[in-house]
Amino acid sequence: MNPVLQTIAERRSVRSYEPRPVPKDIILKIIEAGNQAPSAMNSQPWRFIVVEDKEFHKKLTETAIPKSKKRLEVLKEVNPERYQAIMKRYDELEDPIYYSAPVIIFVMGSGQFADLSCPLACENMMLAAFSLGLGSCWVHFGSLVMDNDEIKKEMELSPDEKIYGPIIIGYTEKFPETPPKKEPRIKYI
Repeated sequence: MNPVLQTIAERRSVRSYEPRPVPKDIILKIIEAGNQAPSAMNSQPWRFIVVEDKEFHKKLTETAIPKSKKRLEVLKEVNPERYQAIMKRYDELEDPIYYSAPVIIFVMGSGQFADLSCPLACENMMLAAFSLGLGSCWVHFGSLVMDNDEIKKEMELSPDEKIYGPIIIGYTEKFPETPPKKEPRIKYI
């Protein structure tokens, strides 16, 4: 099989990581893959924030947990079993947001083309991580930190920036099974 197509087919969202650090040269390769993503009008509207500091990681987690729980409350009525399972995970895990991954990469973007372009950088980075023997996962709830002034200051966030990651990265402790995929919906004209 073509190695690019194989990487796309085999990559999974990993939520279980070994605590060992990821070498800086590998992190830089992953970021460079993001930087090579296509962007609208070649705007390249992104920047990257790499979090490896355990104390800052903890602050991010503590900030995001209550906000994510609030967002999940809608599941109580719609899907109570799923809600209970998620809340159980929140009780069991030390870090149910970033899954104790040793690296968090925030993909930040601003400008009129960021919404179109930054997700492409994120996908490139996750594919690169897998191709380099690492697990990754895009964690939306990890972006629920923008209203914390201390975090905004540390990350040097400008008022017009938005988080498109964060992407967690690390050496996989447990690689997930392939989830079922729906057949693509295609219409030829």
